[in-house]
Amino acid sequence: MSATEPYTVQLAPEVHAYVQPDGGWCLSNAGFVSDGESTLLVDTAATERRARALREALLTSGVPLPRTIVNTHHHGDHTYGNGVFMPEAVVIGHDACRSEVVAAGHQLHLIWPGTDFGDIRITAPTVTYSDRMTVHVGDIEVRLIHPGGAAHTPGDTIVHLPGQGIVFTGDLVFQGGTPFIPMGSLTGSLRALELLRSLDAPTVVPGHGPVTDPSAYDATERYLRYVADVAEEGYAKGRTPLETARAADLGVFAELRESERLVANVHRAYAELAGQPGGSPLDAVAVFADMAAMNGGVPVACHA
Repeated sequence: MSATEPYTVQLAPEVHAYVQPDGGWCLSNAGFVSDGESTLLVDTAATERRARALREALLTSGVPLPRTIVNTHHHGDHTYGNGVFMPEAVVIGHDACRSEVVAAGHQLHLIWPGTDFGDIRITAPTVTYSDRMTVHVGDIEVRLIHPGGAAHTPGDTIVHLPGQGIVFTGDLVFQGGTPFIPMGSLTGSLRALELLRSLDAPTVVPGHGPVTDPSAYDATERYLRYVADVAEEGYAKGRTPLETARAADLGVFAELRESERLVANVHRAYAELAGQPGGSPLDAVAVFADMAAMNGGVPVACHA
């Protein structure tokens, strides 16, 4: 198996996770819930090719193609594949997820112009909710939960299966990778972790990286509190986010993929220290330029 070959994990008789290693940029996870008659799909991958591979994985697993898709947030690596499942499926997302999908358009094409995304038809959720929503797949209860305010993004959805003890976190958790919050909120992400803990689900499917357990919440919190401390010190000294990130000692966090995300996260922490609300727009060009600088001038790469 190659480093980026996806695989399917059966988590319960009715529930599978679809994992795309190694979980780096554009290699997001998906999942599906099926009673054998109807199927709900969580997220749809970053490229047409990968979305079609996901489609084939569902068929190989012996389940019907989805009537329902849930997007955990608006980022293209989780939503670009929506169109592959049209017109049979209805896409559900948070209110802000829909508006952000529409506003972002083909944003990943602008960030990674050299990537072959294929035929991507921007397909926003047509069913939205504001706080919580429950969907049923046969007798299987699927709870959609917004963490309240911005976290990874303003429109995150936690997908909780209480009867199976499974939660799909979206990008509120990166297992083995560096959390990424410039489009969301540091304080909101910490608040979302408390909500995830309260669900008491023993099986955790992160947005990126292998299936894990609730220990991932503690690991994520440790990193976010580290970012808060680094940012507070740098902000007080009048340093730029890039100066602060370059001066920081990553310690154990250097082992995480995409460590260059530190500077993007410092940008968000600085905005909050300046009193800006979570989810308020940052200068995306400056954020990605600083991440490239953290990479020694090498642009951040999409691995899809």
